[in-house]
Amino acid sequence: MSGTTTAAVRPRRRAAGAGASRWVVLVVLCVSLLLVAVDATVLHVAVPAVTQDLKPGALELLWIVDVYPLACASLLILFGTLGDRIGRRRVLLLGYGLFGVASAVAAFAPTAETLILARAVLGVGGAMIMPATLSILRQVFPDRRERALAIGIWSAVAAVGAAVGPLLGGFLLEHFWWGAVFLVNIPLMLVSLPVGRILLPESRGGRSGPWDVVGALMAAGGLFGAVLGVKQLGGGGAPLSPSTVLPLLAGAALLLLFVRRQRRHPHPLVDLGMFRRPSFSTSVGCIVLAMLALVGLELIAAQYLQLVLGLSPLQTGLRLLPLTVAAMAAGLAGARMLRRFGPRRMVCVGFLLTAAAVLTLTAMGGTDNAPLLLGGFVLLGFGLETTLFGAYESMLSEAPADQAGGAAAIGETSYQLGAGIGIALLGTVMNAAYAPHLRSVPGVPRHASDAAGHSLGEAYAVAGRLGGSAGAALRRAARDSFVHGLHVTLLVSAGLLLLGAVMALRLPRVMQCGTEQVAAVELPAPREVAESRVTA
Repeated sequence: MSGTTTAAVRPRRRAAGAGASRWVVLVVLCVSLLLVAVDATVLHVAVPAVTQDLKPGALELLWIVDVYPLACASLLILFGTLGDRIGRRRVLLLGYGLFGVASAVAAFAPTAETLILARAVLGVGGAMIMPATLSILRQVFPDRRERALAIGIWSAVAAVGAAVGPLLGGFLLEHFWWGAVFLVNIPLMLVSLPVGRILLPESRGGRSGPWDVVGALMAAGGLFGAVLGVKQLGGGGAPLSPSTVLPLLAGAALLLLFVRRQRRHPHPLVDLGMFRRPSFSTSVGCIVLAMLALVGLELIAAQYLQLVLGLSPLQTGLRLLPLTVAAMAAGLAGARMLRRFGPRRMVCVGFLLTAAAVLTLTAMGGTDNAPLLLGGFVLLGFGLETTLFGAYESMLSEAPADQAGGAAAIGETSYQLGAGIGIALLGTVMNAAYAPHLRSVPGVPRHASDAAGHSLGEAYAVAGRLGGSAGAALRRAARDSFVHGLHVTLLVSAGLLLLGAVMALRLPRVMQCGTEQVAAVELPAPREVAESRVTA
């Protein structure tokens, strides 16, 4: 064989190896995402066991649950843009290490304060991992058709993680102590660190200049205040209380200063010009609206299944499982749907399907209707994932490749803020529709009616203390009021989803396929990986 022929064969082999490595990289990234998604929900079922063992106060218990998503949401932009500057793989691997160490500390935490600190460090690790997975995916799949399929698999794994968290936590609690819900992360991280170091490519943005440390701290502080204030509202805090108003005002002020600084800085962290692109800004708005309409609704639906229908936590999880399965199916089919229908039609139809599901669920009443719930949850999961897939893919494809980390962080932050605002908004709507109907229950004192108006669970507790015909009347009135409030909340949610469908009309009609010109990313071919091991 001539030298020319041999030289021609080598690039083909390298290209084939790189093609195979792309999908191996996707597997590693999906494992990373799965860990973060599971950890966001796995603690929920362990709260009673943690309370019994560590005996935290009410404020400490609140921080044990909330500090992980709070830290994660606050630091997404900081670490997303840092990865663009110093290397996305480097930030991801550091996130792996922090996640593993914090998991070990959390598993054996002797006090509530130690557990809060460990959960905060877990949030820092999650903030390093989440934007890095999407930004590396953006670099490794320059062809939009392949990238759409990869994002579909990525989003399906996220849906699996959110559903697996409570089920895995329940299984571990039945056989081990509560620390096992954290300990399970360690072997996976011990595998992910060396595998990620060998297989993941290093990439960074092509922008020059120093990293804006002050701007990064402004963004982190602003998001911390905003998310904390929103969580206070969602947790039932008074809208005008200092614990709600002060974080919101401080967060808003810091975010405004951050935006002003980015506009003037010669080397901004985030190119705010991306928001002038209709596809990018519309995609971010669709993510916020989708989460705003749905997350609070999911919490209310879980209360309905347990408190109105009387299902156990395990039965509730099984009833909600079809929603996750449908979301997985939509994620896996998303790439094909996006090529066929285009971003505008796909996101718009996703919003309309989700609104139809929400309106279907308004037929829920005081008695169990399993077929209705099954159909509604399947349609809900499919429509929601279709919407989020189309919005995420359009946002990531519209952003410049050298700012993939910042764009991914903006998308994840929008997701977190939409979820927090949704819990606060829909929770307020639910309480406004639920409480007034309990003020004139025959035979029930006013103070008991006021206490029962806080929540359905508290109403059942008050009814149990009253007993007799008054207690039975209060229990029945509270259940009927909750169902009424659920219907009102569903209608508000449907209105928000229809608004999202109108917003989606600004997205491109056709998916522009093709391979983009991105910075070179070296993907190790299988033979090269083996040779490097031998040489080492």
